[in-house]
Amino acid sequence: MQETFELTAEVRADKGKGASRRLRRENGVPAILYGGSAEPQSITLKQNELAHHLEHEAFYSHVLTISIDGKSEKAILRDLQRHPFKAIIMHVDFLRIDEKSHLRMNVPLHFISEEDAAGVKEGGLVTHLSTDVEVSCLAKDLPEYIEIDLSDLEIGESIHLSQIKLPKGVEIVALTHGADHDLAVVSIHKAKVIVEDDAVVASEELAGEEPSGDESGE
Repeated sequence: MQETFELTAEVRADKGKGASRRLRRENGVPAILYGGSAEPQSITLKQNELAHHLEHEAFYSHVLTISIDGKSEKAILRDLQRHPFKAIIMHVDFLRIDEKSHLRMNVPLHFISEEDAAGVKEGGLVTHLSTDVEVSCLAKDLPEYIEIDLSDLEIGESIHLSQIKLPKGVEIVALTHGADHDLAVVSIHKAKVIVEDDAVVASEELAGEEPSGDESGE
């Protein structure tokens, strides 16, 4: 079952850096909602409510509901600015969603069955080459994440974008640009074993020994 995220916002009349600073002191977050046929709208969100939602991975790749003075809008998170060292959200950009138009969104990749992968059982190591992928789909088809099963992956093998099983109505944007963009997203490689030469080790041990009293002239 997909999670649902609802935000409560108010129309923001005051603009500028001074107004934004005052908002943050009052636990508010300045934001903007744009896109679609409507004009961009400056809004204010609640810092605590937004911070709570941002703890969920799905929030970043989900169609959100924003209630502005009682009127609901569908949107996705497009940009987020945080304070460099304080736990404060500085500004947020939301893009309105047209239910009938395709949207592009980066969706997280979830790698499953890593410990049970054939290559891992043989001593191989898993390398994640991508953590998300840009997809194109209608808002109703947007997945929260895409699973990639590694159970059959052997040492020396990779899984490419074209091998990912996608939900109905979803396509990977990179693949629309040709076969050259069919990149690997995960692979299993043989673990490297470093073998030290016995002669080198012995030499290093001797070099590290402290000289005796006679050798030092004492």
